[in-house]
Amino acid sequence: MATRPAPAKKASAKKMPAENAPAKKAAAKKPAVAAPKRKAVAAPVVTLKVVFEQLGEAHELPKKQALGLLADFVTAMTTHLKEGARIRMSGLGILEVKTRAARTGRNPATGEPIQIKASKKVTFHAAKELKEAV
Repeated sequence: MATRPAPAKKASAKKMPAENAPAKKAAAKKPAVAAPKRKAVAAPVVTLKVVFEQLGEAHELPKKQALGLLADFVTAMTTHLKEGARIRMSGLGILEVKTRAARTGRNPATGEPIQIKASKKVTFHAAKELKEAV
């Protein structure tokens, strides 16, 4: 039967006070490191589907009917915006389509100039009531 060799003894901290003491004192004198900054907590996302379901419950409508209203609402808004109309929602704001002219930009990877086509974008201007409420 083989026997294990005896474990090697480790030097205790008490035998080397001169080496460890300066390190401990230096560590104690260092200024405290500031805690890392916390990232902003993302706000919860509420979809139009959820909003219309809540409206349906408030007006005692079935969920299917409330979601049908949502689909029709989005279709109507899209149609009006395509026609170039401004959509004013009392207490909420104004949606409108603005055209952006063609312009010269830069490719961020290479830095070379590129031509950006003219485009349309939907803008939203919040109503005074909404700004004050938030």
